[in-house]
Amino acid sequence: MKIILVTGIGGLTPRSITGIIREKHPDYKIIGCDIEEKSIGFFMKGLLDEYYVCPRCTSSEYFPWLEKLIAEKHIDYAFVQPESEIVEWGDYYEKNGKYPCPVFMGCKQLSISLKDKSIMADLLEGTDYIPKTIKVTQDNPRFEDVQNEIGFPCWIRATEGTGGLGSLKLDDIDSYKSWLFINSKIPEFTVSEFLTGRHLANEMLYYNGEYVKGAALECVEYVMANTAPSHVTGNTHFARFLNDDSINEFCDGCIKYLEKKLGVPAHGILSFDLKEDKNGKKKVTEINIRHMAYAGVMAHVGFDLIEDTVKILEDGNCDRVERAPFYHYKKPYVFLRDVDVEPIILESEEIFKGHRFSI
Repeated sequence: MKIILVTGIGGLTPRSITGIIREKHPDYKIIGCDIEEKSIGFFMKGLLDEYYVCPRCTSSEYFPWLEKLIAEKHIDYAFVQPESEIVEWGDYYEKNGKYPCPVFMGCKQLSISLKDKSIMADLLEGTDYIPKTIKVTQDNPRFEDVQNEIGFPCWIRATEGTGGLGSLKLDDIDSYKSWLFINSKIPEFTVSEFLTGRHLANEMLYYNGEYVKGAALECVEYVMANTAPSHVTGNTHFARFLNDDSINEFCDGCIKYLEKKLGVPAHGILSFDLKEDKNGKKKVTEINIRHMAYAGVMAHVGFDLIEDTVKILEDGNCDRVERAPFYHYKKPYVFLRDVDVEPIILESEEIFKGHRFSI
């Protein structure tokens, strides 16, 4: 029996990961932790064997607390999901030459560079991988640069965070000024050209610089879209799984460029968000340094990076992971997801057409 720690268990993605581990390894003991005592993951029947409220990862108490938990509970390895924690674990490794326990993640430099969207934009500046992008702050809003370099309409979002934090299409300079005022507590944003095409996403596994496995999908509609000014939320309501090699080829090219630029190998799970421009050209909007929220749904249609991560952590190598950099789903799957219900996977969106009723 293995004992696994999952951090940030209040979040959708850690809960999804835990559910897949529970399905595949019912004999494993799973311990969850979160900074929030009302974390929903603590109270979901059958999800965890034990749970604990932990200090914030930026607190001086975090790693002593974690080391004690790992030692006393004999934890074999961990799934660390919040990106802020991934960065702190990377810092711990640099200082100590090891992690608190085995974990599958990239180095601190790569994690920091991708977590902060403005740093990522600087690294990719001048390439075809990203839309025209500039960083702005509350203290330096760069009104003229937004007007002249990017132009309107444009897209604004916070440099850190998920779920489209602070995201909005801006139509003119007045709407930009208003948005800065409304979001005065968010210190830093990126402003980029407005992309009108499809929202694409993928999840990729790298091991010491080798691109091992990847698969893609299209995010078509969002849960509670009307509650967000941008109509983009962190959760997808309807998505199509895509057998489109060009998506992963584009993303792998981007990662190879970043590897060369930073001088570090890609390692761990990397998840892309992409948008197409008016001509259908793909542009990177975000690269996450962790599993994405679709990980559990993807596992149920055959693309299981959660189980692959378990294999890597248990073996200490990547030998048992299937090499599938351009993974193809066996059927044209789609999924539906909403609040407070499990995602529903369908074999084709053609099923929707059979339920139309005409008078």
